[in-house]
Amino acid sequence: MELEAWYLDDSEEDQRKPHRQNPNRAVSLEQLKTLGVFYWKLNADIYDSDPELEKIRNDQGYSYMDIITIQKETLPNYEEKLKMFFDEHLHLDDEIRYILDGKAYFDIRDKEDLWIRIAMNKGDMITLPAGIYHRFTVDESNYTKAMRLFVGEPVWKAHNRPADHFEIRQKYVASL
Repeated sequence: MELEAWYLDDSEEDQRKPHRQNPNRAVSLEQLKTLGVFYWKLNADIYDSDPELEKIRNDQGYSYMDIITIQKETLPNYEEKLKMFFDEHLHLDDEIRYILDGKAYFDIRDKEDLWIRIAMNKGDMITLPAGIYHRFTVDESNYTKAMRLFVGEPVWKAHNRPADHFEIRQKYVASL
């Protein structure tokens, strides 16, 4: 199944709902690429021995990897963490996520500062460029298991908006 993305409605309802506009305004993989977002579809059932994942990791220099499970039962301060992930922010490095199980959403800003929601399912791997404003949430199933990948040592620092003063943000905006 192809990755699905769309423009968000402006409803204040639960962040875990799809929030599609009516009519739905779909966003293509090509449109996402123009924003610096890259996507792969992999076989999550063999992630620990997948030659395709190994090749991507080698080609991109993703030397660090860990796995996070986001669900009420296992993540301490679940609701608090979910709110934190959903605060609009950017990172000084690319954000690379690979969904091993469950579902989640990444919301990103387009060139006009409108929200685009990207539905992530098992086997979906995405790269968000350093400097892009984004946020993350699980869907209504309240469960996802994701691999986090980094070039070198992991940097967990999120810079909440406004963060336009960072050089990486200015570089990202200039690339658009």
